[in-house]
Amino acid sequence: MNADEQTAIKADKFLLRYMGLGGDFTPFIPERAEGSWLYDATGRRVLDFTSGQMSSVLGHAHPELVATIHEAAGRLDHLLSMMVSKPVVDLAEALAELVPELPRSMFLSTGGESVEAAIRLAKVVTGKWEVVGFAQSYHGSTGAAASATYSIGRRGHGPLMPGAFAIPAPNAFRPRFPGVTWQQELDDSFELLDRQSTGNLAAFVAEPILSTGGVIDLPVGYLAALKAHCERRGMLLIVDEAQTSLGRTGEMFAFERDNVVPDILLLSKTLGAGMAMSSVSTSDAIAEIGYSRGFMFATTHVNDPLPACVALKVLEIIRRDSLVEKAAVLGTRLRRGLQNLMQHHECIGDIRGRGLLLGVEFLPRAGHTGTAISQKVTQVALDLGLSANITGAYTSGVIRLAPPITSTEEEIDFGLNALDTAIGRVVETLGS
Repeated sequence: MNADEQTAIKADKFLLRYMGLGGDFTPFIPERAEGSWLYDATGRRVLDFTSGQMSSVLGHAHPELVATIHEAAGRLDHLLSMMVSKPVVDLAEALAELVPELPRSMFLSTGGESVEAAIRLAKVVTGKWEVVGFAQSYHGSTGAAASATYSIGRRGHGPLMPGAFAIPAPNAFRPRFPGVTWQQELDDSFELLDRQSTGNLAAFVAEPILSTGGVIDLPVGYLAALKAHCERRGMLLIVDEAQTSLGRTGEMFAFERDNVVPDILLLSKTLGAGMAMSSVSTSDAIAEIGYSRGFMFATTHVNDPLPACVALKVLEIIRRDSLVEKAAVLGTRLRRGLQNLMQHHECIGDIRGRGLLLGVEFLPRAGHTGTAISQKVTQVALDLGLSANITGAYTSGVIRLAPPITSTEEEIDFGLNALDTAIGRVVETLGS
């Protein structure tokens, strides 16, 4: 029995499973990682086409990030919550330069924490308590964040936050009502919300691209229309860019495409590039109202200097190396490659997303659901040396791809070739 087999047995014995039914650990057990590649104890390597948990936007073990962590940990790692440090202030300033309309920031550990803080802030500022999200959303697994999450994890966990509502996100490939525009669907959804609300609508929490929900890209103009609906009701628009920020979509922030600035902007996964790090950014006006009304969200690791140093270096590298522009170029290459696969494989129904956050939706075939097919493709791809993330268990067979924005053209092509082979092998086993 080799070391990986021993680790797998121990994992089955000692680890608490946390991904629900069907969420088993992968058989590949990485021992180290470098760039876009993961390596096990035998030296076998697997291309990471999801940037870890959609986070390692600069790949793994980036030498400058390694050096920053080493240096920062030896100088200043953790402080009392009421103490400020230069790295934290510098990071807040750097984010303010990127989004001047939202110059006030605080820093936490996870995306779920940032959602919790944003909802809490919105309630204090508006004096209301009802929160709306998309029916395909994912914002976290704790408290208010879980209540605003509708794609997974709602069953069996008891009562969630009162005043939680959902509306459908527009899906051009699978429209709920064919012939109805997204504008009409949005207007109708808010009319229904008004009928259900007690008059206490505080905030709408939105992802520009609903990643876990099936890589559903909100159409151009949707965010502006959504914000207009919020403004008419005195609601705040919270945009959760956990997976879509810092170049991932070919822009620094996904909301920039629509020329709309949210009331509260949330960053997490990509901000730490693999380190636990998140941010909440808002306007001077909202920050002042929150302070005057007693907004409070203090955690043990709020505004810690060590992750702030890492985030500062992440921003520096992305801007210095023009990685936003590179992500746009690589994203075009990946999309064209996937569209070519769709021409050759009838089981692929749709390619969607932006930049280096793309989804491949599989269609039912030979008595097998799209979800079952996408699961098989994911398994075979891993055998071929490609880690491609599956969301099909919850979103009708969608494989989600999000390579590091530091990827090479050769790595993009390797991933495409592995997917091509994997799909072909799976289709052969399905029969006609």
